[in-house]
Amino acid sequence: MLCFFTMGFVDLVGIASNYVKADLQLSDAEANIFPSLVFFWFLIFSVPTGMLMNKIGRKKTVLISIVVTVVSLFLPIFGSSYTWMLLSFSLLGIGNALMQTSLNPLISNIIAGDKLASTLTFGQFVKAIASFMAPIIAAWGAAATIPHFGLGWRILFPIYMIIGVAAVLLLSATPIDEEKMEGKASSVFDCLKLLGTPIVLLSFLGIMCHVGIDVGTNTTAPKILMERIPGMTLETAGFATSLYFIFRTLGCLTGSFILAKFKSSTFFTVSVIMMLLAMVGLAVGTNQTLLYVSIALVGFGNSNIFPMIFAQALLAVPEKKNEVSGLMIMGLFGGTIFPLFMGLASDVFGQIGAVVVMTVGVVYLFGYIKNLK
Repeated sequence: MLCFFTMGFVDLVGIASNYVKADLQLSDAEANIFPSLVFFWFLIFSVPTGMLMNKIGRKKTVLISIVVTVVSLFLPIFGSSYTWMLLSFSLLGIGNALMQTSLNPLISNIIAGDKLASTLTFGQFVKAIASFMAPIIAAWGAAATIPHFGLGWRILFPIYMIIGVAAVLLLSATPIDEEKMEGKASSVFDCLKLLGTPIVLLSFLGIMCHVGIDVGTNTTAPKILMERIPGMTLETAGFATSLYFIFRTLGCLTGSFILAKFKSSTFFTVSVIMMLLAMVGLAVGTNQTLLYVSIALVGFGNSNIFPMIFAQALLAVPEKKNEVSGLMIMGLFGGTIFPLFMGLASDVFGQIGAVVVMTVGVVYLFGYIKNLK
């Protein structure tokens, strides 16, 4: 669970991109390069990580991923130039791609199949704690009244780096019995061939949409508030990102109990309806209360989509867990595609353009409901 907390460090990219945008006077499209770059590496590294797990094991792969994440958090301590932050966020994305691919199957070595979705949901709850703390720590660091060693909002990076080091040490000392690999290890082609299985392909696209909505809301919520509410500063609007993750956290916590007792299809349907209502509110809302309610709705609604789709895919092809995990995490590439289109749309149409792009993802998830068993 501490490793799931470390996995949540990737979500600091949302609030960090807003601060870098303000520091370097960037456009929306330029600032959205940061979250897009973080999730680009999921396309490149997810499937090879599945292969790496087959060779060295899941625990060792998780340890490597956290070490890469720690290095990525170390770099911004020395500066926040555009190039330096691109390098830091690239390593953060690579580390997270390795971690998300290997940590979820590692949990399946500990938890039985019928409880896997609820356990992965609890892991997402722990992950979300790190996510909603990031904007709070950044705002605290940005305040001129406290000592922050000249780092300002970047104090966030060394704080999370220390936790990452602790995760490496503690996981290293934890014994975990892993399943022995049977037969010949799969190739990258063998993994990609699994996309020919309809449920695997549909789940892959579903995760792309889930992550696109997640990263999109994380990045765009403060911009919507600053656009619609006159005089609102970034430090104040940054609470919108925390609010999103607070309700994601609540959703994951309650979802782990709900999924243990009720059908995934029913809960999935309710979650998607909440997100559809949220998109309407974000598109037309002009007062702070409605916008906050909409952000909360999308946070709660999107909180359990990932573990439900992920568990559905893993259980559909149980003999290829590592390979399916690699493919599902490759779907996090949606976090690259959505912010790019959202940035372009918002530069032309304002933030409503970004909301329309996210709504496309919500509509796809609505169509995915019939595939849940």
